[in-house]
Amino acid sequence: MISRARQLLAAALSGALLMLPAHTGIAAADTTSAAGKVQNIALAKTAADVKRVADYWKPEKFKHTDSYSPATPGAAAAPKSTSAAAAAGPAARTATTRASTGSTGSAGKSSAGRLAAPALPRKGAQVGSTMGKVFFRFGDKEYWCSASAVTARNRSVVATAGHCAYDPRQAKAADYWIFVPNPGPGGEQPMGIYVASSISLHEDWIGRGDYDYDYAFVTVHRGFAWVNKNGQYTMQDVGRLQDNVGGLGLELNRKPGTYTVSAFGYPAGAQPDGSRPYDGKTLRMCREGRTIWNAAPPLDLQKGVQLQACDFSAGTSGGPWVIDFDKDRKIGSLTGINSLTWDRDGDKRYDAVSSPYFDTVAGVVYQRAAAQSTPAKIA
Repeated sequence: MISRARQLLAAALSGALLMLPAHTGIAAADTTSAAGKVQNIALAKTAADVKRVADYWKPEKFKHTDSYSPATPGAAAAPKSTSAAAAAGPAARTATTRASTGSTGSAGKSSAGRLAAPALPRKGAQVGSTMGKVFFRFGDKEYWCSASAVTARNRSVVATAGHCAYDPRQAKAADYWIFVPNPGPGGEQPMGIYVASSISLHEDWIGRGDYDYDYAFVTVHRGFAWVNKNGQYTMQDVGRLQDNVGGLGLELNRKPGTYTVSAFGYPAGAQPDGSRPYDGKTLRMCREGRTIWNAAPPLDLQKGVQLQACDFSAGTSGGPWVIDFDKDRKIGSLTGINSLTWDRDGDKRYDAVSSPYFDTVAGVVYQRAAAQSTPAKIA
């Protein structure tokens, strides 16, 4: 989360967004060196841990999700940027995929490319349900963000914002972390509940709260559903995440201005003028648009990517940026996540959202999450 001093420094920025100079390309990252900067933090590792988290999120708890706060680790003014409980994602470099089932190639190339291909569910209708909400706790308070399922060899990876999984101010990972794909407006969980096993993050988010690395790839356990048996709720295993909802692909090293993207999320927070056009109950999409480079040095954001004409507010943090989105099958490829929202013209309405640049480093973080294993049974 951002200290008051950093917020004031951000407020002193000039009225126009700081733009990075023209880029001629991103050099290939040394993936061996990048791997050394990835940290994997264990959350619920055993079946007993999963049961503890599940018991916290009993059906009655979901009836009160409207009272939980969208995670907003900080705000900046003047080209007003606030953590969207919303939208960011840096790092990403490249790779080729071996198949559309979630296999991955090397992340050590510098040209734009696909690290993982999108995949449809193995079960049920051939339509993706990859987007949803994550619920978690810091201290004694519940929060939520937006997130999405990403194809992976372990079929169990969720992408979201770093601030939706780890608070650098407290040096603490979120607790009781779950992913609910395609949630209903009343807190329903039609596709199951998926408890986090571990979080993979870049060390500069953990140590510095650097918004160039405000993204997290979370490995989740097999999902479960609550079933009422004789008046008692019991957990029923529903299988792997990707088998049930499909997965977005992952694209790296896409230079801003060379592609169009759609941003998704569950906006709920107030606009700077106090108005609330969204209630957080419905998945929203900012219309497809082109991207530009942007930066915010007070937030350590050196290579951000901005999508303009987007009025997302708190609640959208961690929601996916998707290219080549198939509106019928509801799948495409992830190329960023909601991290910060912006009021560029100072009219007290958000009008842009930004993500960290997904380069090769982001791919290395993703691969760490995709390599984690989880128990074959949770219930």
